[in-house]
Amino acid sequence: MLGRMRLLMLALGTMVTWGQRVDTLEAAWKLHATVTVQADLHHVQGIDVEGQTMWVSSVDRKARKGYLSVVELPSGRVVKQVEVQEGDRIHPGGIMLEGDSIWIPVAEYDRDGPTTVQRRNKKTLAVEASFEVQDHIGCIAAGRMGLVGGGWASRTLYGWTREGKELWKRANPISTEWQDLKMDGDMLVGAGVTKEKSGAMDWVSLPDLKVVRHLTAGKTDRGVAYTNEGMKIGKGRLLLLPEDAPSRLFDFRAR
Repeated sequence: MLGRMRLLMLALGTMVTWGQRVDTLEAAWKLHATVTVQADLHHVQGIDVEGQTMWVSSVDRKARKGYLSVVELPSGRVVKQVEVQEGDRIHPGGIMLEGDSIWIPVAEYDRDGPTTVQRRNKKTLAVEASFEVQDHIGCIAAGRMGLVGGGWASRTLYGWTREGKELWKRANPISTEWQDLKMDGDMLVGAGVTKEKSGAMDWVSLPDLKVVRHLTAGKTDRGVAYTNEGMKIGKGRLLLLPEDAPSRLFDFRAR
């Protein structure tokens, strides 16, 4: 009986061992739609989605400009865009909506450079508040326990209050180099790439940073890992924006 159950689990692409769930993107999610963004966003960083609207952070390193754009779905049309850079801080990171606001870190293009964490109005895109961090913050999430941010490649993780008071700082024990973060209930979800440049996602409990679920992801037909950059998850839906122009949004639904 145990042998049959194990074979069934493997056939589904899912294995549970000691409380940790491991599966693949293809086994857990089915591609529902693909939307091409109808503008050059340069180098995509992070996304969040609400209803038929997608917010995208991106950077044009050559022009030294960072952008926060609003994209209409499913048309892929860019309906609003603002520049978010501040002097040498041109690198916006992964983003997350919270209520009527959107959190976005804007850092120097430097592994150890400082960051301004901005809270902007999700409709007007105007800055509502901000605080400084003396590290390169590449992604941020907001949840019940405050804000969580990842340093360069998320090798260091931070916890802050919404006013910017540092609550904790620790080395990330998970090897995935997260590029975008979200909160799924009380679970932190990080999407990015492994050292071998394959795609991966991790569901991590807070504040102990224990992996509850690890998902491996394949690549698009351009050879880019699905979880290379922007990620949004929730309500049985996973949206990924991994590619630069022409950027395509991959809309997956839970199987």
